[in-house]
Amino acid sequence: MPSSGDAAGRRPHVVLIPSAGMGHLVPFGRLAVALCSGHGCDVSLVTVLPTVSTAESNHLEALFDAFPAVRRIDFELAPFDASEFPGADPFFLRFEAMRRSAPLLGPLLTGAGASALATDIALTSVVIPVAKEQGLPCHILFTASAAMLCLCAYFPTYLDANAGGGVGDVDIPGVYRIPKASIPQALHDPNHLFTRQFVANGRSLTNAAGILVNTFEALEPEAVTALQQGKVASGFPSVFAVGPLLPASSQTKDPQAHYMEWLEAQPARSVVYVSFGSRKAVSGEQLRELAAGLEASGHRFLWVVKSTVVDRDDAAELGELLGEGFLDRVQKRGLVTKAWVEQEEVLKHESVALFVSHCGWNSVTEAATSGVPVLALPRFGDQRVNSGVVSRAGLGVWVDSWSWEGEAGVISAEEISEKVKSAMGDEALRRKAASLGEAAAKAVAGGGSSHRCLAEFARLC
Repeated sequence: MPSSGDAAGRRPHVVLIPSAGMGHLVPFGRLAVALCSGHGCDVSLVTVLPTVSTAESNHLEALFDAFPAVRRIDFELAPFDASEFPGADPFFLRFEAMRRSAPLLGPLLTGAGASALATDIALTSVVIPVAKEQGLPCHILFTASAAMLCLCAYFPTYLDANAGGGVGDVDIPGVYRIPKASIPQALHDPNHLFTRQFVANGRSLTNAAGILVNTFEALEPEAVTALQQGKVASGFPSVFAVGPLLPASSQTKDPQAHYMEWLEAQPARSVVYVSFGSRKAVSGEQLRELAAGLEASGHRFLWVVKSTVVDRDDAAELGELLGEGFLDRVQKRGLVTKAWVEQEEVLKHESVALFVSHCGWNSVTEAATSGVPVLALPRFGDQRVNSGVVSRAGLGVWVDSWSWEGEAGVISAEEISEKVKSAMGDEALRRKAASLGEAAAKAVAGGGSSHRCLAEFARLC
């Protein structure tokens, strides 16, 4: 690839290196567009092909089509024997394959004429040494919450102080306690593939040139302040709260998906939007309880159903997933689809009043941006930590005793119905969510806290 010209007065060329999964890829696309369109940077995005999921492939195609200024660097991974990790999550396997292939990035970066890098937290410990060999500053884009960044930064210290004692509640300096029940399930197993990655990356954060996190001060005041004041870990680099990173591209619309037309026909603030993201499946039993709960709530709903971890594997019919007769009984007030939807577009629609969400971080920031209250139903990973953020900020409600993946039992239809009805009738919750939407808009507007942080990062590059 051509370099950006002479060093004097040239635009910085920032190379972004995301990892796998829409939760990681989407914020990188948004950052790429923000840097090249509003902050005077040339930007390249490293792309590993083939992607794990169809959603990732479609997103990349739409991004490069809509924003040709974002350059593309295809990255071919070294051969990887996944049989070494039987039964492992396909996205964790891709993290590992990329980590082992990191030394191959050197020649690509040389050819690109990069002036700075920003990589994903999942690749931190292996990309920073490559950047050092190239003489390049390496920043981290942390795609989850500031609370989760605090846990990632402090967790190695916690393990060192509790060697062999197992993982319990974690009291993060300057922030708050994350209870044992909210710690990602994998981290309770020291030999888990994800745990090894997480700890190695956490130990490497102090070697980064800086850390960008997709949040804003009004959403996570304690965590952002503690990180920026260096209370969480000693020798920590500068932390830039640059969120909420705003939508960058439109997906190719599914011609069979008529959800926007359906929303247009619904009264204002009458629809419950239900989605559990692109990353994990919901069990068949829990899907049926959720279906019964939505039906019993009496409210209109738009539900995006996902029954497999990887979307390419999802071939089940909705009727068999949700129970006999369900679709017929709710057809006048509910729309159920397995198609990809433009979530930001849905959340901003005036008919939507509540978001029943797994609380993946992209979903949380999109709800906050839109001022839509959340009913948190976390399933795995960082989602209980994020649900705590939602509850603490007043963006939504969370029953922290509800089960999640790996625990016995399911959340009953009665509980779901009760909480949907309660949240839909909570005017104070609606007002608080709307005020967070206003705070998000101020943060990313010119002169706002997140806009200033992103401008400072661009200046450093």
